[in-house]
Amino acid sequence: MMRQVGILGGMGPEATLLLMQKVLDAVPAADDAGHVPLLVDQNPQVPSRIKHLIDGSGEDPAPVLVRMAQDLERAGAEALAMPCNTAHHYAAAIQASVSIPFLDMIALSAAHARRLAGAGGKVGVLASPAGRKVALFDAALATEGLTALYPADEAPLLSAIRSIKSNGPSDATRAALRAASMDLRDQCAVVQMIACTEFSLISSALAAGTKGFDTLDILVLELVAFATNSRGHNLASTTLPDAANRSGAARGNKKTDQQGKELSKC
Repeated sequence: MMRQVGILGGMGPEATLLLMQKVLDAVPAADDAGHVPLLVDQNPQVPSRIKHLIDGSGEDPAPVLVRMAQDLERAGAEALAMPCNTAHHYAAAIQASVSIPFLDMIALSAAHARRLAGAGGKVGVLASPAGRKVALFDAALATEGLTALYPADEAPLLSAIRSIKSNGPSDATRAALRAASMDLRDQCAVVQMIACTEFSLISSALAAGTKGFDTLDILVLELVAFATNSRGHNLASTTLPDAANRSGAARGNKKTDQQGKELSKC
């Protein structure tokens, strides 16, 4: 029997809808009853993580997230998932407030990054600058023996996040993500995490010559495994969407000789 999963959503609303669609697509079902039951709190009124962590002027999101988690547990959720990377800064408070499991997208993604990069590897992080400020990914990747690398200029990424939240994906936001991905590639971070669910909406924009994965896809796999009582599945043998390959194919993008020379020095 399927187990219900509660979703702390609304951060942003489109990212939550994308998670739901990915969960739907991940489960072969003969009829409605074969799909994963989700309890979704689509709450776009969660205080801004950017204002709280970067600007230092916003309300603390933790109390709102805790109330959402508790409401979902009372409603019958048997585990919790949150399709917002930066909001995982408050994961400890969420987990402490409930008695059901919290499916930690950051820890799960760091473990997957190790499978791709190997022990001692470098992993490029494409995320909100708030995540870097609180060392959200650094700690999780360090636990796996990995080093987190970031684009030299993160301001365009923050602008892209804000633009996607207000206007949706655009050529300009894709260009910003691609430029950041190229910067990381030039730093020898071939393995790259799409670690902001706004960027999940434009995940095909990674630079050619990279091996990218979306943290949202990792969360989907764990959510489905929990709901279907198949935890302990072998993620290493699971085929994930390769954002880098998709982007190269979509644009007709090929690795140039110069890019090859740069990567050969890594």
